[in-house]
Amino acid sequence: MIFPLTKSKNDKAMPINVNLTPFLEEMVRQKVKSGLYTSASEVVREALRLMTEQDSLRKAKLDQLQKDIQDGIESGAATAWDAEEIKRSVRKRRAVTKAG
Repeated sequence: MIFPLTKSKNDKAMPINVNLTPFLEEMVRQKVKSGLYTSASEVVREALRLMTEQDSLRKAKLDQLQKDIQDGIESGAATAWDAEEIKRSVRKRRAVTKAG
């Protein structure tokens, strides 16, 4: 079905038509019927706002991941470590702390 998206009183955007699947059409109708939204246009605008917000969060996470990867690369070569030696060292420090 084609859903006409109309301008609100203060909106300067041009009207467009959007094809929705029956499932999405019913979802929009239910949102308007609930009274939370006054029109299909409001539902679609809110969905697009949420999509923009989600895109921003996704970009921030990707930027952080890329920074973390770069930090790891710049931290130098990996070194071998021995789990048992680390455990012994921690136990030794813990024993000194408890004794002190």
